[in-house]
Amino acid sequence: MRIFIRFCILFITIGIQAQGTISGNFSPAKDFKWLIAYELTPNGERYSKDTAVKDGAFSLEMPITAQAGMYRLVYAVPQDEFYIDVIYDKKEHVKFNFDLQDGLTITNSVENKWYNEYFSKITVAQDRLLEYYELGKESRKEYMAILNELKTLQATYEENHVNTIAHKFIKANRSYIPSDFENLETFLKNKKQHHFDHLAIKDPLLQSSNFLTDKFSSYVFSALPVNITTKEQLVSEVIKNLKVTAEKIVNTPLGFQVRSFHQLWKIAGANGIAEVQDYIFKNHLKKAALANKNQKLVDEIEMASRLRKGAVSPNITWEAKGKKQSLLTMEPAANYLLVFWSSTCSHCLKELPALHKELEDYENLKVIAVGLEDDAVNWKKVSATLPSFNHAIALGKWESDYAKTFGIQSTPTYFILDSEKRFLSKPESDKEVVEQLEN
Repeated sequence: MRIFIRFCILFITIGIQAQGTISGNFSPAKDFKWLIAYELTPNGERYSKDTAVKDGAFSLEMPITAQAGMYRLVYAVPQDEFYIDVIYDKKEHVKFNFDLQDGLTITNSVENKWYNEYFSKITVAQDRLLEYYELGKESRKEYMAILNELKTLQATYEENHVNTIAHKFIKANRSYIPSDFENLETFLKNKKQHHFDHLAIKDPLLQSSNFLTDKFSSYVFSALPVNITTKEQLVSEVIKNLKVTAEKIVNTPLGFQVRSFHQLWKIAGANGIAEVQDYIFKNHLKKAALANKNQKLVDEIEMASRLRKGAVSPNITWEAKGKKQSLLTMEPAANYLLVFWSSTCSHCLKELPALHKELEDYENLKVIAVGLEDDAVNWKKVSATLPSFNHAIALGKWESDYAKTFGIQSTPTYFILDSEKRFLSKPESDKEVVEQLEN
């Protein structure tokens, strides 16, 4: 009898712990082959399960150890671009359809429907308020109607979806809503002042998703005075916002800090604000990454900073006619072209002679060709057939200092520099080199 009772208890326990599934359909089916599920945590992604996508369909039976929370479903590379985030609460079976053109449609999961429906509706209402200001409207009745819609939406979703994962995001997303009419300047000032009021930055669930990092980005790059007219002013105001944000996350998990600052660093780069990138890396991101034992990220950012558009190229040296030559001290030219190649690379042996011929008439261009080689024997023979190029050699090939400094992962690799030896572009082929030099 005791054995029977224990068996029943065990059976009931297993039944209670039984895990759900995440399944769905992708379209067009031919573009999807596999899917990897990661649990999102404050310190980053944690692998959960993977599966094949067959004829556009997949089904993931989640592991018994899977925790309730946000999950990232990666379906292509690079993984930080091609993914879908869903809530998995260990109760519902999550199903969805995903179309490359039409996006995501939840077909089964009340919680995910609530989550997506709320953010869709509140975004539309917030856009209406911004549009009111942008169009210079004056109707107080319309203004108050927009405020009432925002308040009603927020209150309704907060009240109806308590004790769900979605509720935490809905509540944290509560933003500033005026109680009466405010002009644009006053509204923006108050919106900025109250930006962090409800964000619940210490909540591990919120730290795990993109929600907080997106909120930080919005504050740092959008909560700005309306009268900015110079880049110097922009940089100054963005850095002020960065300092406020950094204070808010100082005691959060290191992995979360790294993700937050890295996101801000990338957005600054996308907007061409190198000064802000350098500030973030020097004052926050590098320290957090090293403390989190992420030397790889530090190396990647340092390399990206070296090679970004507008940065002066690292130096390259070589010998010609018994004298030491240098990129940074060579005679002036309108442009400089750096070519990283190898005498054992078939693409190089095809492209470089063609490029050499195409550039024969370019009088105000200097070409420095760096051979990534295991030895100098073949390099000497091939480089001699390209006499108008300046030739440097990097023994050690992929492990050479030049390969690491310039981040060379394949040959040939090209960089075009301006007259001050600053990076202008990174053409993909010899034909692109010629096209860009002509434009």
